[in-house]
Amino acid sequence: MVERILTVVTNVGHYDDPSHPTGLWLSELSHAWDVFAANGFEQTLVSPSGGHVPLEPRSLKFPNYDRSAKAWHRDPARMALLENTVAPEEIDSNDYDAIFFTGGHAVMYDFPGNTGLQRLTREIYERGGIVASVCHGYCGLLETTLSDGSHLVAGRKLTGFAWQEEVLARVNQLVPYNAEAEMKKRGALYEKAKLPFVPYTVVDGNLVTGQNPGSAKRTALAIADRLGSK
Repeated sequence: MVERILTVVTNVGHYDDPSHPTGLWLSELSHAWDVFAANGFEQTLVSPSGGHVPLEPRSLKFPNYDRSAKAWHRDPARMALLENTVAPEEIDSNDYDAIFFTGGHAVMYDFPGNTGLQRLTREIYERGGIVASVCHGYCGLLETTLSDGSHLVAGRKLTGFAWQEEVLARVNQLVPYNAEAEMKKRGALYEKAKLPFVPYTVVDGNLVTGQNPGSAKRTALAIADRLGSK
């Protein structure tokens, strides 16, 4: 049986200040997509509202615009996938073995409050499927509760973009909240690499998370390994 992965991307194109654009961090999608494709997994792109996915401009510049991101950006068929994403209401969670939240600062706005994404995440997780994220993608787990009312992340080891990294990236004055602090408030056992921007992935059962853009490939490999051992 072929494993199927539901990959979550954003619909938001700017911070609170419209003069500051943001969007999907392309390499976080492309690196994971490459790993999943190499393993023969079927992949579907879902976004909070469905439809168009804007790209984070900084992800299209050196050094973030690497071979994998360039290959996606230059492929009309793959770019077309970012124009026609499905909405959560169109998805049956029983069709998927894992849900993977990509990042970019944009997801801080439209991932947390989306009840459709929360439903899919809860159903996949409680069925024993894998819930995963990279970088700011973990914001998609902030408000997800289980059937017993507890936060999915409570008491679980995880990682995601660190506040120190926000400061070093000079966006700490732009972001709507401190994602690391909010995770800790919900009882998550947050971890991070000793140095900022170093690839770092945490696996806690069927919860797999990566800290920053450089962690996308490693996180996808950990997901693939978990799926392959099921």
